[in-house]
Amino acid sequence: MEDVNAHSAWDRVDTTKPHSARVWDYLLGGKNNYAVDKEAGDTILRVFPAFAQVARLQRQFLSRAVRFLAGEVGIRQFLDIGTGLPTANNTHEVAQSIAPDSRIVYVDNDPLVLVHARALLTSTPEGATDYIDADVRDPERILQGAAATLDLTRPVALTMLSIAGQVPDAEDPKGIVQRLLAGLPAGSHLALSDGTDTNPALVAAVDNYNARAAYPYHLRSPEAIGSFFDGLDLVEPGVVPTPRWRPEPGGWDPSEQVSAVCGVAVKR
Repeated sequence: MEDVNAHSAWDRVDTTKPHSARVWDYLLGGKNNYAVDKEAGDTILRVFPAFAQVARLQRQFLSRAVRFLAGEVGIRQFLDIGTGLPTANNTHEVAQSIAPDSRIVYVDNDPLVLVHARALLTSTPEGATDYIDADVRDPERILQGAAATLDLTRPVALTMLSIAGQVPDAEDPKGIVQRLLAGLPAGSHLALSDGTDTNPALVAAVDNYNARAAYPYHLRSPEAIGSFFDGLDLVEPGVVPTPRWRPEPGGWDPSEQVSAVCGVAVKR
């Protein structure tokens, strides 16, 4: 990545409206956010105090899914769409800790993520990482760019956390997922998670956020999120609340209400 890309990215950063990647960063305790993002995050927390927990549970699911895919399944290629700002346990760190020869391509369209993408481009000597500045709505461009680092004739793990919710129904998010998977071979896996519309407090919090956000977020029913896996074979335990997917011992309190679901499935 050339430095000029980062310089031009700074010109695209809009600090007048909250951005989901920066609000997410704030909720996870990061520092790559602005006053407008903090205000949006605090507003969400006032209406739905558990939202920071939802963000943490999403990251924990990502780590467990990547460990499963790199370890038990043996996948060595990852396409992480909706990367977000660099934080702890990024996809390449988890995958390469298990298989140093893993190759990872990150994709995001937030200019601030581009500015900080060098932190995502560290790699073991045996593996590789790359970053594509692209929108999820352009799957063909993403696949073309990913092919420079990944061998798309071999299985790829496609991770999409809280990114399908960035796409309204009118722009066919399910079709976008299917177009991405169409460019990947049999044996590839999809790991996807998104927020649900099952909690009125979360719905109210997201509505409040959407009124000011540059990119609104669209909560969906668990059934609608589950439909993103149509045509694939779900891995046990199927589409479940995020912390219930292969939890670590003592890592989840079953009494807690969780407003996000996730799943992992394989393309045959």
